[in-house]
Amino acid sequence: MTVVLKLGGSVVTEKDRAETIDGAALDHTADAIADAISAGDIDDLVVVHGGGSFGHHHASEFGVSTTDGSHDVDAVHAIHGAMTTLNQFVLRRLLDRDVPAVPVHPFSAGHRSERGELTFPAGQIETLLSEGFVPVLHGDLVAHAGEGVTVVSGDELVVELAASLGADRVGLCSAVPGVLDDADAVIDRIDEYEDVADVLGESEATDVSGGMAAKVRALLDLDSNATIFGRDGLSAFLEGDDPGTTID
Repeated sequence: MTVVLKLGGSVVTEKDRAETIDGAALDHTADAIADAISAGDIDDLVVVHGGGSFGHHHASEFGVSTTDGSHDVDAVHAIHGAMTTLNQFVLRRLLDRDVPAVPVHPFSAGHRSERGELTFPAGQIETLLSEGFVPVLHGDLVAHAGEGVTVVSGDELVVELAASLGADRVGLCSAVPGVLDDADAVIDRIDEYEDVADVLGESEATDVSGGMAAKVRALLDLDSNATIFGRDGLSAFLEGDDPGTTID
């Protein structure tokens, strides 16, 4: 079974404090992943983490998003550098628990056309999986024709990888227990974006990748079901359950 798991930036960092990890949450997340692998619940796992207070902070400062680019080399080093730093924190937590985690940096692998279409080859990921590794990717920058560099969000990477790898399960672990309605209750299932358009808003903290609305839109494009759930639902998801909101 191939699983693509997105760890939201708000799960692994304190998103309203620049370049600050949430150590307790990251430990909890790493424990759940290690336990699932040890129990044999997952054959192949790809982890993608968001930027949180690392990448988003710098991207906002330089005015770079998934559509607005930059040719400023300082912006490239600040944003990409912050994301590789966060990636090292995530990797370290996993490695400390004997998870064979290895880094894959999207800046070195993907690009966008002038129309903004993302190309992200999955051959490296497939080979790493077949050799027993757990690839850990992250939101990053990519070269963008005519724009210099733009952000590639973790959600975009999840969709690309899920399709390329033929993933059996896709999960997005968020700071909230799922997609919430206007009464803050978890919506069990979403089949059409129009069904929830009125209740989806932007993330309160700085987020240059589109917030919950972008997550739902991206996941609706998948051929397979996906699940959005909170930290407390991570273990259940990795064990095969469907906590939170199912996106079909």
